[in-house]
Amino acid sequence: MFFVDTIEVSGLGNRSHLAGGERTAVVVDPPRDIDRLIAAAARRGVRISHVVETHVHNDYVTGGLELARVTGAAYLVPAGARVSYDRVPVHDGDRLEIDATAGLSLRALATPGHTPHHTSYVLEEHGTAVAVFTGGSLLIGTVGRPDLVEPRLTEDLARAQHASAHRLAAELPDDTAVLPTHGFGSFCSSGRAEGGSTTIGEEKTRNEALVRDVDSFVTALLAGLDDVPAYYAHMGPANTAGPAPVDLTPPAVADADEIAARLTAGEWVVDLRNRVAFAEGHVAGSLNFEAEGQLATYLAWLIPWGKPVTLLAESAGQLAAAQRELVRVGIDRPAAAATGGPARWARRGESLASFRRATFADLAGRPRDGVVVLDVRRDAERATGFVAGSVHLPLHTLHHRLHEVPEGQVWVHCAGGMRAAIAASLLDAAGRDVVAVDDSFDAAERAGLTVRTA
Repeated sequence: MFFVDTIEVSGLGNRSHLAGGERTAVVVDPPRDIDRLIAAAARRGVRISHVVETHVHNDYVTGGLELARVTGAAYLVPAGARVSYDRVPVHDGDRLEIDATAGLSLRALATPGHTPHHTSYVLEEHGTAVAVFTGGSLLIGTVGRPDLVEPRLTEDLARAQHASAHRLAAELPDDTAVLPTHGFGSFCSSGRAEGGSTTIGEEKTRNEALVRDVDSFVTALLAGLDDVPAYYAHMGPANTAGPAPVDLTPPAVADADEIAARLTAGEWVVDLRNRVAFAEGHVAGSLNFEAEGQLATYLAWLIPWGKPVTLLAESAGQLAAAQRELVRVGIDRPAAAATGGPARWARRGESLASFRRATFADLAGRPRDGVVVLDVRRDAERATGFVAGSVHLPLHTLHHRLHEVPEGQVWVHCAGGMRAAIAASLLDAAGRDVVAVDDSFDAAERAGLTVRTA
């Protein structure tokens, strides 16, 4: 008998997998915080004998090198990946034994497209394929995006994605479980994945790469590519060089005076509380990235790379969870941190800042004189509909373009409220009069606002 345990990395929209028999197991595409995988193997009572990468990742820092070092496992990386450390190079067709007693082996299948060297791994039980770890190749209903390596390669890689998907569909039985790494909210996915599980047979009926001819597939794929998070530029080099071990010990404690000093120095002080609490009262100049939201994605996307960050958390648990998320994208050590609430974080006699939260109905009922409606959604989202007369500055560009926001009271919105809260905190820190629209964009037209598509 075999098992497959899936380790969710929900903040980044990724998954890692632990698969094996009674004695030994393989880990596929591990996140940087490897303790979760070590614990999963301990619960199963198995030894991790192999760690494999489907590709050099562009969206997170891998834990593969460290996991292999700690466990003594063989570390397998596609042979075409140019890395700076010792590993076992994997070629198309290579096989490795995972658990002899259980009759488990892993077969490498070259599936270029997400990257030129991308490799999938077929889990076989007594020679029969039971699952395939597809990384950023075949996802649920879609494929991994082909534009993260080199712009000049994008179209060729898109065509390779189509061919790789068809290879998987042709060579594997319909009941083979498809276990991707990306596609659950990850910006490495070229489209929105629906559902949590799938098989080769199911993908044959619905996957964009398997139901369209190559030319129409490539045209649609390239037209639908969205913005790339800025921090992706740092992930590939980190994974190529070989990431250092993580340090998740608590950072130095900052008191109110140090928090003020760091703000004065231009450093980022990030309040991890939920957006309702932040709007009601916060240290002036601090920024709101909710711990419950896509903290790692948006903080890493917006912050100037390498700038010191101080974290303000409600509890030690919230702080520890945030540290764990951030190391996955290369923000290794907060400069300092504090827990509790804004009354402890502000200096004695210092007033807390606040701003109003509202809905689209509130906006529709307010005279528009002196009001700026700011849409911080991405281009692709705005193309599906926008509030007439609104200004558009995608969130990931806003901190560089605050000077472009017209004078007046700024009512800022996104699709649901989380990104509007980040934007509102940026505007508030810059001294603007801001209202955060904490509402679903679907409510805008129902509220009486004019929504246009062109």
